[in-house]
This record gives sequence, C-alpha cells and structure tokens, in this order.
Amino acid sequence: MDPNRLKGKNILITGAAQGMGAANAEYFAAHGANVALGDINVDGVNEVAGRINARGNGKAISMKLDVTKRPDHTAAVNDTADEFGSINIMLNNAGVNKPKMFLDIDEDNWDLIMNINAKGMLFGMQEAARKMIDQGPMDDHPYKIINVGSIVSRTAFLDVVPYSCSKYCALAMIIGGAKALWQHKITVNGYGPGVVKTELWEQLDKDLVEIGMFEKEGQSMDHLAETMILMKQLSTPDDVKGTAAFLCSDESDYMTGQLIMIDGGMIMQ
Repeated sequence: MDPNRLKGKNILITGAAQGMGAANAEYFAAHGANVALGDINVDGVNEVAGRINARGNGKAISMKLDVTKRPDHTAAVNDTADEFGSINIMLNNAGVNKPKMFLDIDEDNWDLIMNINAKGMLFGMQEAARKMIDQGPMDDHPYKIINVGSIVSRTAFLDVVPYSCSKYCALAMIIGGAKALWQHKITVNGYGPGVVKTELWEQLDKDLVEIGMFEKEGQSMDHLAETMILMKQLSTPDDVKGTAAFLCSDESDYMTGQLIMIDGGMIMQ
C-alpha cells in the first residue's frame, strides 16, 4: 500500500487510547496522516502519540477528551486545526458497553452507554462539521466524518439492548448526517465491526459471565466464533484498520450515508 496514501489528511480520533482507536491512529500515521488523539485516558493517548512521533512518519498530538462534554469536542477540533492547519476528517470511535439482561437495564446503565456512544457521537459530528464549514470547502476532496457502528447497528441481542440502541443511533446519524451535510461538501460514512479482540471485548467477556450468560471467561467469544461468525474466527484491530483507512482516503470520495460491515459474515444485510 502507498505509504503516502493518507498524506495531507488531518484526522481527529476519539477513544484513541487503546483498541481500534489506537490501532487506527498508528496505521493512519504510518500512511502519512497527521492524527489528533482524544480520550479520557490521557496517559493512554500520550503513549500512543509518543509511539507515532518516534517513528517519524505522520505527526501525532494527544489531548484529554470526554466525549460526553460538548466543550471538550470544540476544544479538540480547534486544537487539531491549530496544530495541523485544518481538520479534514473526524473519526468518532469512542464507545462503551456494559451487558445487562433486558429486565435488569436501569437508568444508570442506559445513560452510561447512550451518553458516550450516541450523544458523544452527535457532539463530535456537530463540532467537527461546524469547523469544517468555517474552514470553507476544499478544492479537490470532501471533508469526511466517520462513525464507528457495530454488528448491532443491524440487529440486537437480548443482553446488550442499550448498546444496540446506541449503535442504531450511529447508523441513523450516518444517514441523517450525510443528508444534512453534503451541502457543505462533507460526507458521512461508517463501519461496523463484529467481535474484535480488544480490551473492550475482554471486559465484556467477564461481564457476560457475571450476568450468567456464560459459565467461564472465554466462552462468549468462542461461542460467537463457532455459532455466529461465518468465517469461524474472531477479528482483531488489524482486520478493521484497512477499511477505516479506505474511508479516510480519497478512494471513498464518492461515498456517503454508508455503513460497511467488517464482521466475518455475522450480519449479511
């Protein structure tokens, strides 16, 4: 792949301290992008940015970003533009999940997930779009907003209903945002991972044992691989970062309002 595929792309990534966010940031920078890494885990994003800058390809900066707070988004967008000269891509990656059986869902569980995954995504889209509009249209390419959905953007499971709702919101914001923002030459797309071996899924595996869905740790992922994933294997961030890079690249300029599934054949619709 062209090592300069993403040269000239200035990308703000939320939830970039670990997992897919960190993997994407390092991959984008390796292909020439400048990346701004936002997360509530400041030590984590500082470490990721340090690794990127030590390699000397794309440039990285890091910042504290609580996605539930609109002023944090505003500051992150402005800091990205100030550091790199502009912001032309926003990747709304931050997300959280906490499984509960349907009748056990309470207000705290609902609010935790919806505030980060849905409201946080809306704030990121809005503040990035406002900055892009203020910057004026680019000559050759559209600005891009990319939302991370999920397999549950297309379906729902009985033990993660609030998470499913939040990822349906991601899909709705991709479609609605695409319709609202193209007049400003901003595209909105996303991708939906399946079961990705990250810190989030390691915690989910423990949580599913706690609520009685499985007897011991590791069973949930093995069960999904065997019974629901056509390819019979779990994914890693390496399986996702290429599609994320495609959506950041000029190759996706004629796409908007789309959610690409990266799930090994779990949800085929």
